[in-house]
Amino acid sequence: MSTDPKQRPSSTATADTPATKPRPPPRRSLSFSQRAVSQTLASTAQLANLLPTGTLLAFQLLTPIFTNNGACDSVTRVLTSILLALLGISCFLASFTDSFKASDGQVYYGIATSKGMWVFEPPGAGTDLPDLTQYKLRFIDFVHAVLSLLVFAVVALRDKNAVGCFYPSPSHEAQEVLDIVPVGVGLICSLLFVAVPTKRHGIGYPVTKDDQPAIKDD
Repeated sequence: MSTDPKQRPSSTATADTPATKPRPPPRRSLSFSQRAVSQTLASTAQLANLLPTGTLLAFQLLTPIFTNNGACDSVTRVLTSILLALLGISCFLASFTDSFKASDGQVYYGIATSKGMWVFEPPGAGTDLPDLTQYKLRFIDFVHAVLSLLVFAVVALRDKNAVGCFYPSPSHEAQEVLDIVPVGVGLICSLLFVAVPTKRHGIGYPVTKDDQPAIKDD
């Protein structure tokens, strides 16, 4: 017959094994500001879709090079400022570009003017064109140009290289501004883009058949 003193320690150790496993610390609930910043990071990616594709690609490729991965000196800071200014102007002007598909099946691009569209590369003779006066400049184009510029500013403020170049060691107040301002600007811009949509298909955007005006028959 086995003795109890030899069995009790093993049974006790087995029973206590699950209790001795350390439990993972409970997850801390995020504060309101932290949740807002997290949502901003996701909404920034959606806002970036409202920017011209070429401008956004140039920003993503050139910003790490111009800023030296966020470690700017006096020269690279000036070059980065020039880069951001040129990309911002590109976003602004792209809102006035449009495109159409002619009777030859080719897509032609142009810029809106007060009288209609000025085509960059006019089609050859014998090609039927839509009524270009329907593409004339409108007030909503200026609204979208300003919104695109603001969206680009939001994307730039959320880029670690751009922020690290101009604000390498921000104070507590400056960091709060960098966290809060893009939230408000991004929210307002997204709401305005939904409230006042545009039908233009600028450079880099697809041309849908339903949005094309009827081609004039000669």
